[in-house]
Amino acid sequence: MSSKRLKKGFTTGSAAAAAVKAALLSYFSEVPKTVEIRFLTNEKKKIEIKTVKKIAENQYEAIVVKDAGDDPDITHKAQIGARVTLSDSNESVITIFGGKGVGIITKPGLELPVGEPAINPGPRKMIQNSVEEVFTRFNIQDKQVDIEIFVPKGEILARKTLNARLGILGGISILGTTGIVTPMSHDAYIATIKSSISVAAAKDMDTLVFTTGRRSERFAMEKFKTLEEEAFIQTGDFFKASLDMAVLQPKIQTIIFTIFFGKAVKMALGFEHTHAAKSELTLKKLSEWARQTTGNRDLETQIASANTARHAFSFIYPEYPELISHVGKKIKKNARGFSQNKLDIRVIILDFDGTVAFDSTSSIER
Repeated sequence: MSSKRLKKGFTTGSAAAAAVKAALLSYFSEVPKTVEIRFLTNEKKKIEIKTVKKIAENQYEAIVVKDAGDDPDITHKAQIGARVTLSDSNESVITIFGGKGVGIITKPGLELPVGEPAINPGPRKMIQNSVEEVFTRFNIQDKQVDIEIFVPKGEILARKTLNARLGILGGISILGTTGIVTPMSHDAYIATIKSSISVAAAKDMDTLVFTTGRRSERFAMEKFKTLEEEAFIQTGDFFKASLDMAVLQPKIQTIIFTIFFGKAVKMALGFEHTHAAKSELTLKKLSEWARQTTGNRDLETQIASANTARHAFSFIYPEYPELISHVGKKIKKNARGFSQNKLDIRVIILDFDGTVAFDSTSSIER
């Protein structure tokens, strides 16, 4: 039986473009209930308009509710608004700026220069397309269009993102490379990793610390207190993709993976995306490694019957450092391979209290 087809959604950039189109259409015709948006893939979609309000004779405001489909993220169901002001001009001019709830770029290394509102190039192009479509439909020429994009709860939503570390302050980013949100594509997470690496490279950093989440990052920050905050990057399950992006930055020379044992075993198995690794498979392989490195059949049996890698770790640490070392060395080898041998790799495996159980640079790998 085939699995349920996951519903696609649209990005904050698409929502902004739809709001702009609705506000602009309201000048020349009735207030629309929906507008058709052309994505940057040339696909088209009708997007529902929540509200349209006339602010002044030459100014309309529209709001769209973002729908991320079956891949909901922080901005799923967020209101994205556009305030559009039309005035006479000797030529057609479109200006786009950020209002309340849209972040401002304060660090170099992102797609936009410092001082610009965090409205990425893809959304800007979609907004311009929306204006051009309306002007073509009504044969409008020589107008100045001032567009303010705003997100009523943008500042609150931004606290749940890594925007502040990337140097995007005061709100969220208006994002989208195509305008479409594809469920399970992880595009937003990968884009954040890429931006984080770019910001670090722009600050001339040559060493980055990759962690899989907030907890491992917290322990890593305690260990590497001399490194700036931008050097720490949460890569989630994206083992290979994060290294692919690091390789693209010539300034980056060293990656330090600081991870817990559960993810470590999956990385040692060579999974490009560690979420894909089945628990039974990782425990089966770990039990084989236990036999190979320690010769202890009881340990092999205990690991094979463990519920999780964390459960197995309770049998392994601290009594069997050779097995943890085996896992760590395999991670290093796989990471070197994924990085085409262009990066120096250091691997630190933590116990679940944050103590270092293995460090690939230690003379004695504990």
